[in-house]
Amino acid sequence: MSDLRERLRGRGWRMTAQRRVVAEVLDGEHVHFTADEVHARAARLLPEISRATVYNTLREMVTLGEVLEVSTDDRARRYDPNAHRPHHHLVCSGCGTIRDVRPTGSPLADLPPAERFGFVVTAADITYRGLCPDCARQPAAVPEPAP
Repeated sequence: MSDLRERLRGRGWRMTAQRRVVAEVLDGEHVHFTADEVHARAARLLPEISRATVYNTLREMVTLGEVLEVSTDDRARRYDPNAHRPHHHLVCSGCGTIRDVRPTGSPLADLPPAERFGFVVTAADITYRGLCPDCARQPAAVPEPAP
């Protein structure tokens, strides 16, 4: 059984066929699917699952704190089942691939007290940006000349 399914069951969450399939789709390392990607994968396992059910299930999982909602600039929100292991994200500016990273040190400790402006800081969301190996190997796009 997947880690996410175990966590959801441990919380007493009723595991319907639709919820089970969504949890199965989200199982694994470096999973950061959009809701539409979750729906497409879930529909392969359970063809009758509706898009609304997937969206509602994802929203419930986020509300429970078992799935993180990750936003990366202008791209669609993505869903990360790695909600209980501290990590940051590494995002490819070319293709949008997201990887979980666990740098050493604490981002909260790295914020000097003078830069906190009186805030009681409880969390930090850090995103590193760059190009994945595949995008870095591609030649730079050459803009077309103006007519």
